[in-house]
Amino acid sequence: MKLFANVYQGRKVFITGHTGFKGFWLTAWLLSLGADVTGYSLSVPTTPSGFEALGLKKRMRHVTGDVRDRESLTGALNAYKPDIVFHMAAQALVRLSYDDPAFTFESNALGTLNLLEAVRGCPSVQALVLITSDKCYRNDEWVWGYRETDHLGGKDPYSASKACAEIIAHSYFHSFFGAENSGPRAATVRAGNVIGGGDWAMNRIVPDCARAYAAGRPVLIRSPWATRPWQHVLEPLSGYLWLGACLLAESMGHRLSAMPCNRESFNFGPPADVNATVEEVVETLAGYWPGFTHSSERNTQPDKTESTLLKLCCDKALAHLNWRPTLFLEESIAFTAEWYREYYNLRSTADQPGQNGGQGKEALMHTFTIRQIIRYAEKAAEEGLIWTR
Repeated sequence: MKLFANVYQGRKVFITGHTGFKGFWLTAWLLSLGADVTGYSLSVPTTPSGFEALGLKKRMRHVTGDVRDRESLTGALNAYKPDIVFHMAAQALVRLSYDDPAFTFESNALGTLNLLEAVRGCPSVQALVLITSDKCYRNDEWVWGYRETDHLGGKDPYSASKACAEIIAHSYFHSFFGAENSGPRAATVRAGNVIGGGDWAMNRIVPDCARAYAAGRPVLIRSPWATRPWQHVLEPLSGYLWLGACLLAESMGHRLSAMPCNRESFNFGPPADVNATVEEVVETLAGYWPGFTHSSERNTQPDKTESTLLKLCCDKALAHLNWRPTLFLEESIAFTAEWYREYYNLRSTADQPGQNGGQGKEALMHTFTIRQIIRYAEKAAEEGLIWTR
């Protein structure tokens, strides 16, 4: 199947934060597209992790490094001379940002500054996709979706750090990047409430459910009434990859998108009417876990670190990129449950000669993950989405 105009076949791609949840899915997808991938990350952030479950370290060039270390990051970028950079490295948890605000700002704001400086000094880079978060918007708890032109800000350190990253990027884009015949084409992207297999971060409802379901114990729901516009991880990643392809095309003097993408920001999320409470997601997820009797415990103290409602308007992505989401919410939850079930089922089997058709568990999880990506792409093709043509 032709995806993303075959732009990534043979391309040198540099990903920061490739060991994280979104990072490992992006890495697996790019490798399946024939890209030459280099990843730069401080550590594997969780145990277990999707990155290790798929054995991705053996399939790519893996560099251990900290985005707060500008010299190390610059050296890695110059050593591998990528065509395109996806910047995902971050401290990604709101609650942890209260425990260590300095680390959060250093990673998310100064880390972005260091990445931009490294890219500025690396002539091979033709395109940059800088991933921030939907939480970069000042959340006034209104009922309509935030547009790319709405106010940035944040009461918690995580949200504020992501707003800072956007402001820094905006300055670099207009000061140094993407001028006529000069510098890489670049854009920022914003998405949130992403679910999918392989996420084991603390204090996220789906990983909490996966751990509880696998252990046969109840789930503690911190904010059952909170409403979120949930989406599967492959949804925003398809947008990031298509945007990257469009930016690469612009750097070569032609266009894949309806309108220029350089120096722009884009939201990627589900349709405006796709919202569900945390409790509804937990109940639906339990229905896709055979043998699990759903029983949840409510936290009697509301979590004041979490917003009640935050959703995005994605009209710009539709107008500029002709991008729109593919999966219904129930499909997203089904994909998620299937991945975790496969992982825990494989983990429960003993490693014995001749078992699993002679394949190791990492190879089997990698194959399963690629099959989910293929199923997603096939459904997008049936919908006629532009990035599948």
